[in-house]
Amino acid sequence: ADEFQKLVTPQMLPLGFSSQLKTDALTSPVGHACLMHKEDLEEYMQYKAGELCPDDESLTQKLLTGGCEPLPRRRCFARLPAGYKEPFPVPKSFWTSPPDENIIWTAYTCKSFECLNARKKKRIFADCLDCFDLEGRESERWAGSATAGGGLDLSIEEVLSFKPGGSIRIGLDIGGGSGTFAVRMREHNVTIVTTTLNFDGPFNSFIALRGVIPLYLTVSQRFPFFDNTLDIVHSMHVLSNWIPLGMLDFILFDIDRILRPGGILWLDHFFCIENQLNEVYIPMIERLGYKKLRWTVGKKLDRGPELMERYLTAVLEKPF
Repeated sequence: ADEFQKLVTPQMLPLGFSSQLKTDALTSPVGHACLMHKEDLEEYMQYKAGELCPDDESLTQKLLTGGCEPLPRRRCFARLPAGYKEPFPVPKSFWTSPPDENIIWTAYTCKSFECLNARKKKRIFADCLDCFDLEGRESERWAGSATAGGGLDLSIEEVLSFKPGGSIRIGLDIGGGSGTFAVRMREHNVTIVTTTLNFDGPFNSFIALRGVIPLYLTVSQRFPFFDNTLDIVHSMHVLSNWIPLGMLDFILFDIDRILRPGGILWLDHFFCIENQLNEVYIPMIERLGYKKLRWTVGKKLDRGPELMERYLTAVLEKPF
């Protein structure tokens, strides 16, 4: 497509060679995997410059999960939800479901938050089945005092108590669902950025409407943070045995790269088969050399005990 060619063609700097950039041109970063999806990429870049973008969120996410990341920039205007209303102010926005009118529902099976919240009553599979219901189980996640722990379910206060003095200030939640972890942490004066995709639900829009920050990227992408900068990295369920071993190894080292010395890695309900845990994942995690502030293994029984699945919840401190 002409728009793709215009985007990826190196653009010469108007003032010539830059001693800071060490180049005389700028090149748009588009992942090489984009060219593995030529038909989808061609469709994605077919639009009229200066007009409304196509209603193609499903295609956008298909390219992302196929490795076309970051996506090409486009010169079209994002579509607006019909009847958009001003978001609720903080802290009301934390625990109040936003209006349906603030979402473009085209890409999703459900067309309202009422429909999304009713899914938990049906025998269907959906990512984060009940996490749009802010009055249900979501209201209990990571709540409680610093003395309530001991098992797999840790509270925010308990984990923050490992680093007294307020030194946990900024961090990342990998695959953070509807943003509840970020909301809980903000209630404790900690700023969390949440990565998530929109798997049959408006996760990114929902997180933003709650008043915390979403990042629309996959676990495959290098984390967009500089070395030794974040105080905490958290992930619940996402970093588990569904990720290929080679990729998980790269992810763990990328987490180590962005965590500052003394920073916290909170593996929250990491799950796998029992023999995998002992033979593969524990050695992989321990290779980081982190101090174990909390390490709890428990049974994962939601799919039946015969599968011998296990959870690991670990709070680990990066060495100084």
